[in-house]
Amino acid sequence: MRIATLGDVMLDVIVRLEQPLAHGDDVRAQTTAVAGGQAANVAAWAASLGADARCIAKRGDDAAGELVTRELAARGIELVGPVAAGATGVVVSIVEHGERSMASDRGVAPTLSADELDATWLDGCDVLHLSGYALLREPIVDAALLAARIARERGARVSVDVAAWTEVRAFGPVRFRELLDTLAPDVLFATEAEWEMLGGAYLTAPTGVIKRGPRGCIVVTEDARLDLAPLETEVVDTTGAGDAFAAGFLLGGSLEDAARRGLECAARCVARVGSLP
Repeated sequence: MRIATLGDVMLDVIVRLEQPLAHGDDVRAQTTAVAGGQAANVAAWAASLGADARCIAKRGDDAAGELVTRELAARGIELVGPVAAGATGVVVSIVEHGERSMASDRGVAPTLSADELDATWLDGCDVLHLSGYALLREPIVDAALLAARIARERGARVSVDVAAWTEVRAFGPVRFRELLDTLAPDVLFATEAEWEMLGGAYLTAPTGVIKRGPRGCIVVTEDARLDLAPLETEVVDTTGAGDAFAAGFLLGGSLEDAARRGLECAARCVARVGSLP
């Protein structure tokens, strides 16, 4: 199977606090810097599960861009897309008691335009996975819409991860739903907050996957509803767990097989620091 992802490739700076932040002062922490970004994360987990993985993303010509390019290549991921003058995106994840809060600078990634998209990047693609972040900014939204159309013409399925309810709220839930109606994804991933904000019961995706964190997941189709508990594991860092889940799910099989594979990947992800396998 070949999975292509479109969205961000970024430098993930993960800060695990040893004590609560003290305003205006210093506290101890453990810090890790690795490749990340939703599109890169899904591609990395798909590759670790044996899929051919290609990540379509625009990155900067800086040191961060060189670092993430080398790391993804070492993981067997084909990274395609333009390299532009400017900064590669950086996301800082603050991890405290296993939960993470993020502050993101997307760098040049949202400037990927439709005329920079090479149709051959979708050749042989079985699934195109779109990061919801790619739908929230211009001109990358036009590249995402074009990629979805090309992928469908080649017989691929299209999936979308809503990505962040805070971003969708600022963008406008109605506008976002209109984009989803245009894309008509085969699979839609969302957290409970995102699902409710978009009126999940009214969304048109044939398969809706609600990510519930420590309560597992719900998979909804027109004819079925599957409610699964998570795997028990020690939670160290939740960064990237949803992306790991999506990769596992997209490798296919029955709904239950796909969901259980996704939950297994999520459990592996949260048991260690960072978003990559």
